Amino acid sequence: MDAMTRLFGTDGVRGLANKDLTVSMALKLGAAAARVLTADRKSSDLRPIAIVGRDPRVSGEMLAAALSAGMASCGVDVLRVGVIPTPGVAFLTDDYGADMGVMISASHNPMPDNGIKFFSSGGRKLPDTVEDEIEAAMNDLPETGPTGTGVGRVIEEAPDAQDRYLAHLREATPTALTGIKVVVDCANGAASEVAPLAYEAAGAELIAIHNRPNALNINDNCGSTHIEQVQKAVIEHGADLGLAHDGDADRCLAVDAAGNVVDGDQIMAILAVGMKEKSELRKNTLVATVMSNLGLRIAMEEQGITMLETKVGDRYVLEELNAGGFSLGGEQSGHIVLPDHCTTGDGTLTGLKLMSRMAETGSSLAELAGVMTVLPQVLINVPVEDKNAIMSDERVNAAIREAEEELGSTGRVLLRASGTEALFRVMVEAAESEQARKVAGRLAAVVASI
Repeated sequence: MDAMTRLFGTDGVRGLANKDLTVSMALKLGAAAARVLTADRKSSDLRPIAIVGRDPRVSGEMLAAALSAGMASCGVDVLRVGVIPTPGVAFLTDDYGADMGVMISASHNPMPDNGIKFFSSGGRKLPDTVEDEIEAAMNDLPETGPTGTGVGRVIEEAPDAQDRYLAHLREATPTALTGIKVVVDCANGAASEVAPLAYEAAGAELIAIHNRPNALNINDNCGSTHIEQVQKAVIEHGADLGLAHDGDADRCLAVDAAGNVVDGDQIMAILAVGMKEKSELRKNTLVATVMSNLGLRIAMEEQGITMLETKVGDRYVLEELNAGGFSLGGEQSGHIVLPDHCTTGDGTLTGLKLMSRMAETGSSLAELAGVMTVLPQVLINVPVEDKNAIMSDERVNAAIREAEEELGSTGRVLLRASGTEALFRVMVEAAESEQARKVAGRLAAVVASI
């Protein structure tokens, strides 16, 4: 199948709700996913169960209704768990012993967009091959399905879903956060209720902002993509730190008491050091992507921690974590995965773990983040006609070798094609920002000339 026409992107199916992502598509997706994800089920008296959660955006209810109808038409009982973070749906899929889970969210995208992400039993993200099976099954759906007692039920709102997820978060982070004053920006998204409740339950003094979703204001000038909001609020309230989530709360970025951003790389560095101390960092290894700052690799080397790199995308981090049996991985964007507690990135859990480390050490966030020096990073997006021709061109390779020679061990060069646009990304890190800018400019000029 041509990559351009593939329905599933790097994180489920996404598009403008009611235009690209339509009700009839959601109906078919629900039916096809139900068929594929319950196909291996041993016949028993119990019907297969699907968990469906959503973020608060306006099109969520409409798409949840269509998906649920599609799954019920294939004999699957659907348990709707309302507005809850993506990792909450992943956890509940496992906790309820369901056969599949669905999250309706477009994460950090603007409100008019929406998306559909599937989880298999145990709350795991689907590999590409299973997504392709679902896509193929959509074109081959029978008009009719089971009748009478074979039709699936749709249970409108599970009464205990949120409580179950909160109990799981409490279990995962038993440290009391007494004396820590935190501002949390909920992005008017899926964590608007859950994150403040979880942080308060752990004993933190809480100031919640952008926690009043009205179906239209998700990610609107707030959340992890607008970190300046939480920076302002931390200074204003004299808080110890700020946390910012995205629309579906699988990410978490932080700011220290002075309002400096502590990004996903720094959060991973803090957690890795803490976990190593407690012998919780399996095989003394952290999994990150090629986009993580070189400063993280240098810090990990200093701490005697191995860092493995994957392609960009949380699914590749997950694959590596599962394959090697490691206990910590993530991305610069604040997607942090702790496989002992969650099957996907969990922003609220990350926030709890970060504050637990502050409470355990008595250190400020700035002191903890000092374990890593962020090297200046320059990224230039170069429009190109043929992405495939770039890396095979000798001029480009000669320019890369020259740049690497100049930077030595204190910097690095990364060139990669954009997965979604006709762009080539030129990224350079160096000890000095001026040097990073110059080297990136020279490389970008060579790429542009091809």
